[in-house]
Amino acid sequence: MANLRLTDSNPILLRPSLLNPSSSPLTTPTSRHFRPSRPRLLPRASSSPPPPTPPHEPTLNRRGFVADTALAAAASFAVPLIGIDRTIARSEELSEWDRVYLPIDPGVVLLDIAFVPEDPNHGFLLGTRQTILETKDGGMTWTPRSIPSAEDEDFNYRFNSISFKGKEGWIVGKPAILLYTSDAGDSWQRIPLSSQLPGDMVYIKATDDKSAEMVTDEGAIYVTSNRGYNWRAAVQETVSATLNRTVSSGISGASYYTGTFNTVNRSPDGNYVAVSSRGNFYLTWEPGQPYWQPHNRAVARRIQNMGWRADGGLWLLVRGGGLYLSKGTGISEEFEEVPVQSRGFGILDVGYRSKDEAWAAGGSGVLLRTTNGGKSWTRDKAADSIAANLYSVKFIDDNRGFVLGNDGVLLRYLG
Repeated sequence: MANLRLTDSNPILLRPSLLNPSSSPLTTPTSRHFRPSRPRLLPRASSSPPPPTPPHEPTLNRRGFVADTALAAAASFAVPLIGIDRTIARSEELSEWDRVYLPIDPGVVLLDIAFVPEDPNHGFLLGTRQTILETKDGGMTWTPRSIPSAEDEDFNYRFNSISFKGKEGWIVGKPAILLYTSDAGDSWQRIPLSSQLPGDMVYIKATDDKSAEMVTDEGAIYVTSNRGYNWRAAVQETVSATLNRTVSSGISGASYYTGTFNTVNRSPDGNYVAVSSRGNFYLTWEPGQPYWQPHNRAVARRIQNMGWRADGGLWLLVRGGGLYLSKGTGISEEFEEVPVQSRGFGILDVGYRSKDEAWAAGGSGVLLRTTNGGKSWTRDKAADSIAANLYSVKFIDDNRGFVLGNDGVLLRYLG
């Protein structure tokens, strides 16, 4: 395995293809912290009553009197009817999900969410434009957080991934930034990384005490066991190097590979599945394997996303709204298509609440539900009126779930 050396003066990250498997201790880097910022106060609307309307006393004849009386009678019946219709429509739309409005700028894309295991009501929400939000009431309300060390630089960070184990938490983003907390997010320490990092950090998983697993979009996987002060490469080469060796072995479309992942997902037991940036094939990795294993796609259309079912099998989404499930459990190349009512919009992610119940989300507010492990899906109308793409479905546990989208759209599961 290769080493990732991090120091105060000149942190160096060595590519896994150039090093022998070993690890060495590193000096402790200088730490920087950030603490919660005070929420910005918005000006209240004026409470002064509007100026009175000048009196107007029209001359009424018999025809005018009858017309005015008819209008007043119609209005007296229309108002309660409109109120009832709106109440019924809202209860139908929000039968399973409720939208949470966030104190962020329009245009922010939400990317990941996580909660502190020891305090289920305490969580963090990440997104583009340097967005970090914090909740202490289970996700009903959110408060912005700031990072002074990041604000001093001329970057607008995209925070991609967050993970907690106990009170320890990790955040990674682009451009390369790594944050660590040991006090459940009350303060965050920035750990410096080298500009030589192979690819952008797209995923991190807290695995144990002071331990984490980090993945880049070029297929580099690093692990640390000492709070991020040094890292060990879990694969011996990047995906580009692997494909250069295996392009003649029958992997269709590898010659067009751009060297990055479109999506990457991790199973609870540490297996990974990733989709190539063009969607023409996918790759898998299991702990202990020296290289990523490329696989031809078993469907005609290009792959949009892939992930793990609650029973250990794979789900696969293709462009245009198709959904496939693998036969059996574990890594497989055999998939069966499942009919879904996507209305022609692409499905972008699937999240499992249990082995039987799962939710799929996609473009233009598409929200689908299955209660039989994915064999059949029905469309939920909770987000039909939301003009946004829903990118991610996250279930924290059986009772807590969230759907993340663009333009700051966040849906909270009601059950």
